[in-house]
Amino acid sequence: MRCFKNSCGELSCWLLFATLAAPLMAVEFDPSKLVQIKTKMQSYVDQKVIAGAVTVVGSRNSIASLEAVGFQKLETKQPMPHDALFRIASMTKPITAIGIMILQEERKLSVEDLVEKHLPEFRGQRIVASRDGETLTLKKPARAITIRDLLTHTSSLPGGFPVGMADLYARRQHTLAEAVLVSSQQPLDFEPGSKWSYCNAGIDTLGRIIEVVSGQSYEAFLTANIFKPLEMHDTCVFPSEAQTARIASLYDSEDGELIVANRPIVGPATGAKHPIPAGGLYSTGADLAKLYQAMLSAGSLKTAKIISPESVLTMTKVQTGDLVCGFVPGMSFGFGWAVVKEPKGVNVMVSPGTYGHGGAFGTQGWIDRQQDLFVVLLIQRVGLANADGSDIRRDLQQLAVDAIKK
Repeated sequence: MRCFKNSCGELSCWLLFATLAAPLMAVEFDPSKLVQIKTKMQSYVDQKVIAGAVTVVGSRNSIASLEAVGFQKLETKQPMPHDALFRIASMTKPITAIGIMILQEERKLSVEDLVEKHLPEFRGQRIVASRDGETLTLKKPARAITIRDLLTHTSSLPGGFPVGMADLYARRQHTLAEAVLVSSQQPLDFEPGSKWSYCNAGIDTLGRIIEVVSGQSYEAFLTANIFKPLEMHDTCVFPSEAQTARIASLYDSEDGELIVANRPIVGPATGAKHPIPAGGLYSTGADLAKLYQAMLSAGSLKTAKIISPESVLTMTKVQTGDLVCGFVPGMSFGFGWAVVKEPKGVNVMVSPGTYGHGGAFGTQGWIDRQQDLFVVLLIQRVGLANADGSDIRRDLQQLAVDAIKK
């Protein structure tokens, strides 16, 4: 285990490791209760809410349950394999944030750095002072945006696609550098740091910072520093031909029936260049389990070390103070991770400090350190009223917690 002279002494590093690596209880699971997960997920298939699902429940030391139900391709009745690939969408965001923390540990950047230090195109940004019909008045913000702002969704960068760029983004024929350049020229929506506003452009900017600071492409950096060490062999930006055959199809609902979703950004675009650090990764249940086990184990899995215990603690504690955050009640944000500040609603069964992230197509992944528990839900469904607050997520989390032997 490494320690960093400028961030903590050797003793405090070991204390951090002990705090993060040791759960509050030695977790064991009841197999008779874990089998209910497959039954419950199958019920959602039978109700035509989803075509299929892969779920994983485990602790830092074991995979207690890995289940696959339903269909990878509903129209051909192709069964869902355990190793199906899913577009995990915004579950990519915490992984991008881990990349930033790795570079901070290497002293190549600081989360307190101004973004313009690494990306000069962000110099001289302006904030919207007023809007009057077609007239937009701009002013200088009180301060420039920082990497911390990007990590916590408080940068005030516009969150969606720049005007007129949606089709280009769907086809992904531009580079990450080109996309971030466009974002840098948009006026800010509010004073940086003053409010929380979910921002894909901000996370894409983090991906570009990774490229500039590391000298590698975004996908090459993640592969070398996260995916390869953790043996996450199926986690990627651009799936191979063999991997593409295992991608679960995306569905919508119409008149009570599931239909193939009409979303051009779903499949691997031919000749795609933009890796979409805010939401472009494909992964499997088994791969994500390795990542979440590493997070539960203070940044390491077996002999592979990804980040330090200090970075794990920093990323997964509340970094947004009292700002209103998230898409369900009781939430806050760390660096790239959503953090449960007050368990309620869909999160009533998890501990304060549980952290994770969802994705636009219904995927979810959450880590409860106090209960030494992680859960992964992989589905491909659009049109859910709120994927973060879905009944499917709530039921999986409740069944996982109920299966812990008390």
